Amino acid sequence: MLELRHLRTLIALRDAGSLVEAAERVHLTQSALSHQIKDLEERLNSPLFLRKTRPVTFTHAGERLLALAEQILPQVRMAERDLVRLAGEEQGRLHMAIECHSCFQWLMPTIDHFRDHWPEVEVDIPSGRSFDPLPALAREQLDLVITADPQPLAGVHYEPLFRYEGLLALSRQHPLADKSYVTAEDLAQETLIIYPVEHSRLDVFTQFLEPAKVAPKEIRTAELTVMMMQLVASGRGVCALPNWALTEYLERGYVRALPLGEKGIWSTLFAAIREEQRDLPWMEDFLRTARETSFAVLEGIRPA
Repeated sequence: MLELRHLRTLIALRDAGSLVEAAERVHLTQSALSHQIKDLEERLNSPLFLRKTRPVTFTHAGERLLALAEQILPQVRMAERDLVRLAGEEQGRLHMAIECHSCFQWLMPTIDHFRDHWPEVEVDIPSGRSFDPLPALAREQLDLVITADPQPLAGVHYEPLFRYEGLLALSRQHPLADKSYVTAEDLAQETLIIYPVEHSRLDVFTQFLEPAKVAPKEIRTAELTVMMMQLVASGRGVCALPNWALTEYLERGYVRALPLGEKGIWSTLFAAIREEQRDLPWMEDFLRTARETSFAVLEGIRPA
């Protein structure tokens, strides 16, 4: 009567807050998801959540099944890991590079969780590399690269993790702060603060400024997000960052954030791996953990 897929669906519905987003997370159409839930409710002769509420409000029956899911699903996943170990397939190496200054907010808890469950797999983030991460991945010098800029390389697979919106952070007193969004032309007289990376790796250039043939008045670099926020809050420039990277500063009222353009700019973050490693159990588990962790700790992201 009750299946694991039902429990996973309820967890996705709770975490996503709506049927539309929950369907994306479990890779079903909204119609198929609704049918699955309705079928379960009929079997149990009880509604599981209140319709037309956002976020979703669960009934007592729904809450009871959620509690069961939180108890059962981690045990199932642990058993799956143990079965892999019994089959002798646990050995491996996961050396990674991150082309994303803001990613450590969700990546570090992902790595910590992964190390706890796959102690046999060597995990490392090598530093001081003088070569490009993606070609290094293809040459087997790395095993995984977090990137928002996929390149066509033979033997490299890009696994989408989630989608995110780029926002422009500016001081609360900035003349543009009351606008509903900014245009590329708005930045022509601004100091744009960026991480010290190539402009070709920044969405604010490739998807926003360059298509409009606009350049900022001045460009300034900063190594850390907190340094950027200090400069922005004091009116010494503006910066474009992923929406999740700005959550903490927006909640504190430290800065304002506006969409880039009327429709906004959305990008996808990928985990690049080699084709031959796609089906390794520990690699699959790392990618699944990365998705679950990112949706647990980040706000404003969407399924890829």
